[in-house]
Amino acid sequence: MFSHLVPLLTVVLATISSVSAVWPAPQSYSKGSSVLYLHQNIKITYNGAFLPYTYGYTAQGLSSKEIVQAAVSRALGSIFDDKFVPWMLKRRGELAKFEPDVYKGQRWLETLQIVQTTEDKSSAFKPLAGEVDESYNLTLGTEGEVKLTAVSAVGILRGLETFTQLFYQHSSGTFWYTPFAPVAIQDSPRFPHRGILFDTARHWFSIADIKRTIDAMAFSKLNRLHVHVTDSQSWPLVVPSLPELSEKGAYSPAQTYSPADIEGLQRYGAVRGVQVYLEIDMPGHIGVVAESHPELIVAYDAQPYYWWCAQPPCGAFKLNNTAVDSFLEKLFDDVLPRVAPYSAYFHTGGDELNANDSMLDEGIRSNDTEVLQPLLQKFIDAQHARVRKHGLTPMIWEEVPLHWNVTIGKDTVVQAWLGADSVKMLTGMGHKVIDSNYNFWYLDCGRGQWLTFENGEAWDEFFPFNDWCGPTKSWQLIYSYDPIANLTEEESKLVLGGEAAVWSETIDGATLDGIVWPRASVLGEALWSGRKDAAGQNRSQVEAAPRLAEFRERLVAKGIGAAVFWQEWCGQADGMFVCPG
Repeated sequence: MFSHLVPLLTVVLATISSVSAVWPAPQSYSKGSSVLYLHQNIKITYNGAFLPYTYGYTAQGLSSKEIVQAAVSRALGSIFDDKFVPWMLKRRGELAKFEPDVYKGQRWLETLQIVQTTEDKSSAFKPLAGEVDESYNLTLGTEGEVKLTAVSAVGILRGLETFTQLFYQHSSGTFWYTPFAPVAIQDSPRFPHRGILFDTARHWFSIADIKRTIDAMAFSKLNRLHVHVTDSQSWPLVVPSLPELSEKGAYSPAQTYSPADIEGLQRYGAVRGVQVYLEIDMPGHIGVVAESHPELIVAYDAQPYYWWCAQPPCGAFKLNNTAVDSFLEKLFDDVLPRVAPYSAYFHTGGDELNANDSMLDEGIRSNDTEVLQPLLQKFIDAQHARVRKHGLTPMIWEEVPLHWNVTIGKDTVVQAWLGADSVKMLTGMGHKVIDSNYNFWYLDCGRGQWLTFENGEAWDEFFPFNDWCGPTKSWQLIYSYDPIANLTEEESKLVLGGEAAVWSETIDGATLDGIVWPRASVLGEALWSGRKDAAGQNRSQVEAAPRLAEFRERLVAKGIGAAVFWQEWCGQADGMFVCPG
């Protein structure tokens, strides 16, 4: 059906029989073909001391031992609970040929030895990019011993995620096994910042939605959740010293995040190696503040909106108003001390500021860049000084240095989104960069126009009502992008990594999982392993697709509603059939 719309479909036999679908791909990986069974009473040690396996154990603090013990509990619990019988990865009716005979020659994994070679620093669970070593070595011997060695507790978390991917449940339901012994893995990430930008202002997401996202990020070795917590549409963040912001700016009293919610999410992420940090976008994208403080805002819900902002409702801070500065001092003195214990960063936004807004500002009455630039410079300087005062590193969108020519500190991390040229310019200026290139890594793209139109010229102009950044960013497109392509060696060193953007105009909790996963996991491999293999060759989609298919099934088994990305048929036949064009 519809075969005339796609290239001729050919079935090819790949050389990846009995795929051990470790995702993201390790830097070095060798495996054998011996079967070992995992016992629920496997003996575990951590730096030589017995570590009990307690089902459902949750870390109460942020000590290395607690975090490792909780990670072991999650890893083993995942293997035993997920019931991952890989029928969907084998030729129809032939799972039994892949599965071992549980009545013959059983050999058991006897010990799991975990060794952390260096004591964690106090910043280990809220590091700046590159401050924590995430590397690990994992060996699994045919005599029943497993050894996981890492420099840090976070490296142990990454190794345990890999460990879980080596195991399947037998269809009998009573045994868990790996068919790949002996295993030897040496692994480390290519980029230290591997994240998701999560927009909670266009649509609000429940705590359960966000925790589920953090879980899937940890499975995928992603380590930064950037929460774009406010925008002109809503203010769900409860600020005790300014309660009116959420009381008047949230969509409903039930759709808010209390200080306890934020701390709980940050702690939840920290024990999984995922740093949760916040963005309050300003001086644009802040119109909702007018619901409680109209004296601080210009152009809120101004029409026609496209004259004043990128999307309705509009609204920006007045750039020449001392009351705005007093308000922000109070806001930051409340919010920043509470998020600083669990985060190294705070994002102050800065994107898509429309100069026309200041034409409505009684203190400016101009859209002249030469008039506005010094005011914006003063505004940014003041907010970044406040961020630093609370021990945090500022982040900002690319328009501030590139479009407005604002000088920023060398510590400031710039988030680029308008393309590879921006990354080239920013790194050429000496700035540290997080790449979120909308041409590749915007997961909300391709879902159609969310604005509505009357019949007539506007209808005709916008037909067929596509969104601005379509088409949909397929997993293949996400996989193909290298954020340091065409950069010099020195420029490349300034690219800390990237984030997949989940702007939520057309995404809510009901649709979240299938839009984000497994595509965000593909970003995870692109940033962990890199687009090229150890030989410098582009990684083959033919090799990656079966691994991604198995990883997607593991996500589903864990309760993540990850979308399908090809036919079931493509992934069967012992993982050997793929569907190239």
